[in-house]
Amino acid sequence: MSTAKAVNSDFNTRLREKAQFVNDTLQRLLASQQIDSDLKEALRYTLEAQGKRVRSALVLWCCDLVGQRVNHNAKIAAAAIEMVHTYSLVHDDLPAMDDDDFRRGLPTCHKAFDEATAILVGDALLTLAFEVLAKEIDEPTVAVRLIGQLARAAGPAGMIAGQMADLKAEGRHRAPSVSEGYHPQASPVPTSRESSIELLEYIHINKTAKMFQCAAAMGAICGRANDSQFDCLCEYGLKIGLGFQIADDILDVCASSEQLGKTAGKDARAAKCTYPAVLGLEGAKELEKKLADEAVVLLAPFGQKADTLRKLAMALLQRTR
Repeated sequence: MSTAKAVNSDFNTRLREKAQFVNDTLQRLLASQQIDSDLKEALRYTLEAQGKRVRSALVLWCCDLVGQRVNHNAKIAAAAIEMVHTYSLVHDDLPAMDDDDFRRGLPTCHKAFDEATAILVGDALLTLAFEVLAKEIDEPTVAVRLIGQLARAAGPAGMIAGQMADLKAEGRHRAPSVSEGYHPQASPVPTSRESSIELLEYIHINKTAKMFQCAAAMGAICGRANDSQFDCLCEYGLKIGLGFQIADDILDVCASSEQLGKTAGKDARAAKCTYPAVLGLEGAKELEKKLADEAVVLLAPFGQKADTLRKLAMALLQRTR
């Protein structure tokens, strides 16, 4: 096995371990809730789908980095951010939004159950995330900080703002069809490249990157980071979050539906404002690599202890799903 493959394999093993850790916490928290049986079945179906758990793993790794261990509060924070992320996927897949039939290799919630149930599942997950932070975090001041971070990242000045701008931007970057000579290496020329790049950054910083930043911040808070450590990890989270979204955009062009666990090629068909659409495939890959390199540089003050976070930044460049 090559050195690069060995490193990637080691990182993937670490990520799977953290994912199982988060899954166990989610199962425990859900089992402790007194919830209508039909709703609980739909919640369990949605939460137990095989997600990567990258955001929750980031919470745990950042806490471990600055606090020398993963503590109880980080476990709860990791579960809470995964609940919010999963809610966003359930709502994003609805017919009124991206209208997708598959997510994480399974029928989406509204297909496995129905649209009304999917809406309520999303509502329940969003609310439950804040409930567990309020009830399970063992120090009130820490709970308040975590709740504030998550609310800002997921709310109308964060993820919701990005989603709204994403919906409004549909149709502005229609890729030519194959019969018109479309090739994924080429970039459709928008009306104004500068305004399109500005819009693109606004959408994806808010829709995706701020939740990664939030994950890093929550882990730093749980680990009692100092101000300098907190700022470094937040900036790191923002950069890898934007890189993650670029990788998502690239995979939508290059990967199959089987690889992704959701319908491939939807961005181009909906003429979404994506990095390949604005920068071209090679331009998107170059920016993705630049962001990963910048994220790694930010970790210099932590020394070798930040190796897992360095590997995370690089692993996002090699995503296949």
